[in-house]
Amino acid sequence: MKPLSIVLIESSIELVPESIWGHPAVLNTARRRRKKPGEMLLDKSLHYYAMKDLTNFEKRGRPDIVHISLLNALGSPLNKRGLLKLYVHTVNELVIFIDPRTRIPRNYNRFVGLFEQLLKYGRAPPGAGEPLLYVKEMNLRSLLTEIGSKCLILLSEEGVKASPDRVIEEACSAGCAIGIGCFPHGSFSETTYSLARSIYSIYSEVLEAWIVVSRIIEACERFYGIYSET
Repeated sequence: MKPLSIVLIESSIELVPESIWGHPAVLNTARRRRKKPGEMLLDKSLHYYAMKDLTNFEKRGRPDIVHISLLNALGSPLNKRGLLKLYVHTVNELVIFIDPRTRIPRNYNRFVGLFEQLLKYGRAPPGAGEPLLYVKEMNLRSLLTEIGSKCLILLSEEGVKASPDRVIEEACSAGCAIGIGCFPHGSFSETTYSLARSIYSIYSEVLEAWIVVSRIIEACERFYGIYSET
């Protein structure tokens, strides 16, 4: 059985951009946390008024979406069986590569600290040895090439209705990665849409990213017979 590749696409996680380092909302958080503005994660709940003029404002500043999605994916039986490859493609064209053995902190504040370290140094833990997480400047097309994916299936509310089982059957038979948007509002970029072989919607209403992640992984676990009693 070949591992399923899931890419969390245009994910809403990044360090505070330099253009708003001097905004009072950012400076207040920096003073409270005793950090430099550019060493903190952008967070809409803290930096809303500083963010309003940023490009793609509606898609940014929600690292909590990434946090919950990673917890769902990395804690799954599929991952424990070594049958999941997970990547985080960010809204700013960075890619986070994740060792399947990584244990993402359940506590959100600890998660924030870990990913601030990761985005600052390019790897976590920093220093010598093999990192559990590392970052590359890379667009989505280059990532698909690097991981050997033959195609991309996008999950979007604008897609054709299909069950998770149908999506997994196509992905596994064709060697496709599955792309799930990890941002709060808006649509995929035109570049992302152009890379997709198929675009599906697994439900008639909008679902949170981590729910989509869990349903797709569960469908793959069924497809691979992980829960078989024999």
